[in-house]
Amino acid sequence: MITSGSELIGRTPATMHLRERYGINVLAIGRRGALVRTRLRNARFKLGDAIVLQGHTGQLPDILLALGCLPLAERSLSLGRKRRMLLPLGILAVAVALSAFELAPAQVAFVGAAVALVLFGLVTLKEAYAAVEWPILILIGALIPLGEAVQHNGTAQLIATGLAGSLAHLPSYAILAALLAVTMLITPILHHAAAVLVMGPIAASLAQQLGYRIDPFLMAVAFGAGSDFLSPIGHQSNTLVMGLGGYRFGDYWKLGLPLSLMVVVLGVPLIMLVWPLH
Repeated sequence: MITSGSELIGRTPATMHLRERYGINVLAIGRRGALVRTRLRNARFKLGDAIVLQGHTGQLPDILLALGCLPLAERSLSLGRKRRMLLPLGILAVAVALSAFELAPAQVAFVGAAVALVLFGLVTLKEAYAAVEWPILILIGALIPLGEAVQHNGTAQLIATGLAGSLAHLPSYAILAALLAVTMLITPILHHAAAVLVMGPIAASLAQQLGYRIDPFLMAVAFGAGSDFLSPIGHQSNTLVMGLGGYRFGDYWKLGLPLSLMVVVLGVPLIMLVWPLH
């Protein structure tokens, strides 16, 4: 099964030179809801395609890993080499403990855990680089100055003043619900991490102008940014299951809309309970 991020997407067996580079042959392509009528060597791969490959059994796991494909087989077939499980679990436990007991900042603890995985040979440098979501890092890096600019040039204050004027007559739970819903709606456009960078300063200014503590307002932003169920692009988990599950863009809101309403209805009282407004 061709997964998100595979280098096969949009290319053909001929342009990929699969036989010359990897020693494999494409025997068939299965595509949900469509027939592949072109010659196999000229058929363009798409996300979610099921393909039948012929090759040496011992080499197929590494080849599938390199191509970004998920093996579907009745027999036990794993990707890549066998790994030691206890050591990485121990490294993760140490990182969590250091962060939980405030012995080290979270960013230091978990970056140190990632470095330890490489030093102990549990992950190769190539695998480490491949696991990094570079587009997301670039997006966040580009939006950090935007978030700081919104906070320091008065834009956040201006937006918060407008919101405070229109929401001042509403009860506190309605204000939190509105902030949570707005963040939830802009997350598919920006990205959940970028939405926090943009909405965080606005939420903080709004809380100060209304005379509330900042914490519950920031938590409403965090809840909203982490609860994008309306589209496949707001969160990488949504994108991951789109091709494998055969979902369309419009399928997400059918379950995502009632789930989003549940988050608002249940999330607001929980936020007010754990992080009081005063």
